[in-house]
Amino acid sequence: MGTFTIGISAYYHDSAACLVQDGNILAAAQEERFTRKKHDAGFPIEALKFCLKQGGCSIQDVQHIVFYDKPLIKFERLLETYLTFAPRGISSFLAAMPVWLKEKLFLKDLLRKEFCQNMGLDSKESVPPILFGEHHESHAAAAFFPSPYQDAAVLCMDGVGEWATTSAWVGNGNRLTPLWEIPFPHSMGLLYSAFTYYTGFKVNSGEYKVMGLAPYGEPKYVQTIYEHLLDVKADGTFRLNMEYFDYCTGLKMTNEKFNDLFGGPPREAESELTQREMDLARSVQEVTEEVVLRLSHSLQQETGLDYLCLSGGVALNCVGNGRLLREGPFKGLWIQPAAGDAGSAVGAALSVYYQYQDQPRSANGKSDSMQGSYLGPQFSNDEIEASLNKLDAHYDRYDDESLTTRVAHELASEKVIGWFQGRMEFGPRALGGRSLLGDPRSEKMQSVMNLKIKYRESFRPFAPSVLREHVSDYFELHAESPYMLLVAPVAESRRLELTESHKGLWGIDLLNVPKSDIPAVTHVDYSARVQTVTSETNPRYYQLLKAFEAETGCAVLINTSFNVRGEPIVCTPEDAFRCFMRTEMDVLVLENCVLLKENQKPVQKDTSWMKEFDLD
Repeated sequence: MGTFTIGISAYYHDSAACLVQDGNILAAAQEERFTRKKHDAGFPIEALKFCLKQGGCSIQDVQHIVFYDKPLIKFERLLETYLTFAPRGISSFLAAMPVWLKEKLFLKDLLRKEFCQNMGLDSKESVPPILFGEHHESHAAAAFFPSPYQDAAVLCMDGVGEWATTSAWVGNGNRLTPLWEIPFPHSMGLLYSAFTYYTGFKVNSGEYKVMGLAPYGEPKYVQTIYEHLLDVKADGTFRLNMEYFDYCTGLKMTNEKFNDLFGGPPREAESELTQREMDLARSVQEVTEEVVLRLSHSLQQETGLDYLCLSGGVALNCVGNGRLLREGPFKGLWIQPAAGDAGSAVGAALSVYYQYQDQPRSANGKSDSMQGSYLGPQFSNDEIEASLNKLDAHYDRYDDESLTTRVAHELASEKVIGWFQGRMEFGPRALGGRSLLGDPRSEKMQSVMNLKIKYRESFRPFAPSVLREHVSDYFELHAESPYMLLVAPVAESRRLELTESHKGLWGIDLLNVPKSDIPAVTHVDYSARVQTVTSETNPRYYQLLKAFEAETGCAVLINTSFNVRGEPIVCTPEDAFRCFMRTEMDVLVLENCVLLKENQKPVQKDTSWMKEFDLD
């Protein structure tokens, strides 16, 4: 049967499980997709059950279980931080202690107990051996081991692991060698989260919103950040001025001194966005990009390597990634699609196989081993039909060719399509497995999809999926971007000049002004977060794009995640149908089954579910 290894990320945020067999990733999924609790941090029992089922094995077949970080070292950081800042923060320290003393300090015992209770094992002794990786090593392993490169520099940046907030590594074959790290509390991830908090969004989930808001603003506060908050050296290393932050001692990110610096208290959640928030977002985005660029130049000079791998939450900043690709010193980038803590389940498992067991690794320099990040559950047409019949849903089943032709026609008619195909994606991005699709040529589609389908802020841009062979016809990008982790400018030839009536507009006033011939995926600064699609990784999605191109002459579709704001991406046919019926989506496509909204029995308008996701 080979060697099975389970990787686990849990108890902080974004719990996940991964199953690896002889270095091959068989399955990986976040717990939130099964429990329907966004960023679920609990023990990933449902994700584990799925992984074992997908791998056709039981827990007794597993050689090693590996946890993605080392709680004892994390506890050491908690204690040292408290002693450094005491007596400030005593209340938050006392609030954290009971959980640590009861559970987190004795994590190996807790994990054994969870496996016994949930996997039907007789005793703790029957649980496979449990190993612990370091947090940033798990990130680095998730970045390097699935990458196409045999040798590469690796840069990991996040909020904080045990101590490290930024770390540099060299990956060579089956080995990762640490170079240097920047320790807590100095963290670009936490600086960005501080501005996320201050601009009125949720930390650990609202950072995407800050990135999307940035192009509406001006970089007015860049110099203020450098003068008061952040000391950055020429090589990119940095220190934060902790007088302005509260995250070491309190339950808030920022303090009164931060408020005074930027002219007032944090924006209230869901209140009106002002130009100040847009300018703050633009400023912290530019500072983050500058630090990442300087660090990458230093890392290339230090290692002499041609390629760079990225992981950690900051690696999900696709605007910065795009700039790094264009202006950075490396010939190529590879970014772990699940760059946050969930992806560390993959990294931890691969690290055990390659480093702990010293197994050989080879890379061809072209293709990665993430399988397009389609690593989650899949449902057959027969399973889907059984579910739809139980739901008393009306549907038609098409053969493959008729399906893509029909859906392309609906898209060209400005319909919003729920697209549920193949295996669910691992990571935060929908990549054509659990996606909502629309026509990028439509001037109204961004507003319709944001307000009537996603129930989210109108300023947030949508991403384009494009046929790989046509990417440079639409965008200033000449590289693969299969995981939607690179932002690139829309091609000059596609852009529309502002009319006289639009000149002089700034910020949010430009939201509904068409900026290209694909306006629904063109951000206010003429940029787009691009996903390139090939027939190798997602043949059916590729065929749909080809069918849409045949009908319209356009090789691009809007692709956003199949969910409403505050809800995880859908996992099952039942999740998809529920989302379809709750929103103003027009068509639902579940494998070969097509459902039209007008053919479904009307459901009683129940908006109580919106309270769960803060949408009312």
